[in-house]
Amino acid sequence: MRTLLASAAVAAAIALAGCDTDSTPTALSGRHMQPLSDKILADLGAKNMEKESAILVRIFKEESELEVWKEDKTGRFALLRTYPICRWSGDLGPKIKEGDRQAPEGFYTITPGLMNPNSNYYLAINTGFPNAYDRANGRTGGFLMIHGDCSSRGCYAMTDEQIAEIYALARESFFGGQKSFQIQAFPFRMTPANMARHRNSPHMAFWKMIKQGYDHFEVTHLEPKVDVCEKHYVFNAQSSGKFGPADQCPAYRVQDDIMAAVRDKERRDEAQFADLVARGSPAAPASSNVDGGMNATFLSAVKMHSPGSVIRTATGTIPAHVNPPEEPASTTGSFLSLASTDSRQASAPRASSSSPSPSSSVQVASAGSSGGIGGFFSNLFGSKSEEPADAKTSTASAPKSKPAAAKQVQTASATPAKPKSEPAAPKLASSSSKPATPPPTQSASAVDPAPALSASANSGMLNGAAPTVPSGGFDNRFGAWR
Repeated sequence: MRTLLASAAVAAAIALAGCDTDSTPTALSGRHMQPLSDKILADLGAKNMEKESAILVRIFKEESELEVWKEDKTGRFALLRTYPICRWSGDLGPKIKEGDRQAPEGFYTITPGLMNPNSNYYLAINTGFPNAYDRANGRTGGFLMIHGDCSSRGCYAMTDEQIAEIYALARESFFGGQKSFQIQAFPFRMTPANMARHRNSPHMAFWKMIKQGYDHFEVTHLEPKVDVCEKHYVFNAQSSGKFGPADQCPAYRVQDDIMAAVRDKERRDEAQFADLVARGSPAAPASSNVDGGMNATFLSAVKMHSPGSVIRTATGTIPAHVNPPEEPASTTGSFLSLASTDSRQASAPRASSSSPSPSSSVQVASAGSSGGIGGFFSNLFGSKSEEPADAKTSTASAPKSKPAAAKQVQTASATPAKPKSEPAAPKLASSSSKPATPPPTQSASAVDPAPALSASANSGMLNGAAPTVPSGGFDNRFGAWR
């Protein structure tokens, strides 16, 4: 079957290459078909995961980390890798309009058609922005990617080695029958401490809304079903009615045990949040006044080398065009390292009880390619290969060199005010908790009267959401052949 698919992919790539403005003949080198390394295959076995099982991606701007979760043999998702992000642009907060340099936040569904093997940024995965929530709220822009090259203008940029492995994990999940996978992009890990620190942000209402989806995943370790109605996100809703992004929400239920677990987490988080505020926990400024960020380990590596040099780290290569980040005037947090207007480098993942140790959590892909199947996803599945002007980084003058052996810079940042209004604030919740184990076929609960979860037409629900593509909605040639 793989041989048949490969032959068809090569034929499609050759036939369509003339229309592919983001590719060159060298795009047929097969870098999108690089195999998973022996190290990651061993880790999959140790974690009771199949190579072709489903994946889910979570992104945290402030920590500059990207997590790949994979379904294990229990049917739930477990953390496989935490990758330091080499560069993201903009500030904390959602993307509002084309040209604002903001990397998107929210819930996005990735199909094979959004996988781009011919990217000028080595390899790319299109986030699918704008989704239904973004469109319903008048947000504009497009071709916002997770890609290589450590260069970003509205994207999440990784090292080439990192994107090769992330791309391969996604590719194998599609080979295994996953119709789409979910990307959850957050401003930061949505803990009570982080929410309290950013309590003065103009984006707080939006963040409280997407935190509901964060909480649903935290308590279940299952991919939350995402819908949009009344211009806001709705999670794990069961309804016989139809969800329309700008339409009144139909009556819906959320499974009893999931609802109970989410409410319990919300109560704990709200209590911690209130305690932090009452004790005068410092609040971050409304804006970082810099453009984007990068992980602290990559930032440290850049500072220890002279400007314009190629830097090879344990987590990938930092190209010579990457400049050291600008540092904000004040630093009030402990997680964020902000970057300058041009590309930055990612750092080692932070250690935590839920994440692998730094030595094992970042695994770069094999540099060698196998199976030269050019244009596999972009041509065979109709992926968009063009990347917009604001996905390409402009060359900036190199700033003054920093002293060697500089400390990792970790700086808190809050989001800048945006011209568009954000939705009304729902209940606050956060912090990671062990997943509940809801039975898969339990009857759904009654509609929650709380504003954030209610489906009533007059419930005052928050604005915004984008529906997740149904698992059966795989409408491309790959699905037909399988």
